[in-house]
Amino acid sequence: MNKVLFLSLACLALSGKMQAQETAATQNPVEDEFTNLIESSNDYQGYKVVDYNELVKLRNNASQHYTRLNEELITQKNTIDQQQDQINSLEEELQNTQQDLERVNAEKDAITFLGMPFSKGSYMALMWGIVGALLLALLFFIYRFKQSHSHTREARSKLDETEKEFDIYREKALEKEQRLGRLLQDERNKHNER
Repeated sequence: MNKVLFLSLACLALSGKMQAQETAATQNPVEDEFTNLIESSNDYQGYKVVDYNELVKLRNNASQHYTRLNEELITQKNTIDQQQDQINSLEEELQNTQQDLERVNAEKDAITFLGMPFSKGSYMALMWGIVGALLLALLFFIYRFKQSHSHTREARSKLDETEKEFDIYREKALEKEQRLGRLLQDERNKHNER
């Protein structure tokens, strides 16, 4: 954009300068007056006799033309200076715009996470790293849960077996106690009968 702007301003300045040069070349009244003066003067012994009033008029016209050309030159120089100032201000504005654009792009590409700026790539890597760590932690806890669950199931089955064995033992002990109680009672009864 900077190049396009600079080239368009340069072309504009050059075209104005070329038009001024073409105008000056085609419209030169001093040269026309010199030609008219020479053609209208009389010849005398190989010399041209020029009318004094015409010569003074030519000098005044040449002076006026010179003054007008100087004024035109000053005007064109002022125009060139103004255009150069405008070019400089546009270049400065363009530079500021480019800096703003770079800053906005940097802000757009940066993400603030926990108060720290990250580029999008770093942020994505960090997020996927956190997701990966959480997945690993989840898999670890699932493994630990399954392992603990299998130990708990095993312990419950052993507890059930032990309770069954204890119930069987209690029944046998109760039967034995009842049998021994009957035997004792039988012996007491025998002893009392005697």
